[in-house]
Amino acid sequence: MVRSECLRGFVAPCLPGWYIQYMKKNAIILLSGGLDSATCIAEAQEAGFAVHALSFQYGQRHAVELDAAEKIALQMQVTDHRIISIDLRQFGGSALTADIDVPKARDPNDMADGIPITYVPARNTIFLSYALAWGEVLPATDIFIGVNALDYSGYPDCRPAFIKAFQTMANLGTQAGVEGDTPITIHTPLADLSKAGIIARGTALGVDFGLTISCYDPDDTGAACGSCDSCLLRKKGFAEAGVADPTRYAGTP
Repeated sequence: MVRSECLRGFVAPCLPGWYIQYMKKNAIILLSGGLDSATCIAEAQEAGFAVHALSFQYGQRHAVELDAAEKIALQMQVTDHRIISIDLRQFGGSALTADIDVPKARDPNDMADGIPITYVPARNTIFLSYALAWGEVLPATDIFIGVNALDYSGYPDCRPAFIKAFQTMANLGTQAGVEGDTPITIHTPLADLSKAGIIARGTALGVDFGLTISCYDPDDTGAACGSCDSCLLRKKGFAEAGVADPTRYAGTP
């Protein structure tokens, strides 16, 4: 049975749901499988966009996040979900793409000192470039990325200055940007939020955080390690937001 929806003020019979979806403006969301990107999907859907999710098998040390991304895309009923394969292990340079230990049990105050070894060289530049290319074809002039206040100090490709510069480049270096009627926009709806703020916002939008994973070093069953920087920040965020943490951590039932 085809689901139908009525448009406010529309006096003709209800239009089918697929047609309403077709009429929506496209947006591309970078989907990692983590709670930030899942909340970005919810933000884009709340704003009325038809969501096209983009994930990457880039040679990261585990595929658990891609399993999570697929579950999120399915549960949140995105319009399309693509997983692109590239091999950043060819270069390494990160604990996520080389045989380098992931830091564990660090003091949160130390996480803001310098660029961590979990930084993947130019990753967001590469990911956003793929999103830009897909956007020219769809078409879509709106791209969402889940960078936030916690990322600014450690990751240069999460900072507002980088996002602004990439958006400028996108509008100068693409046919859509040069000849199109609508400027390309890089949306960062979580930019000013803490992890607790993101969790609160996602909860309000109905995000199932039990589908997400943030861990840099999960075990073979997909359980989070509980002690890498990302796990510690996630735990802290749920505690500060007053929301039960649905994460399955290694060594717990």
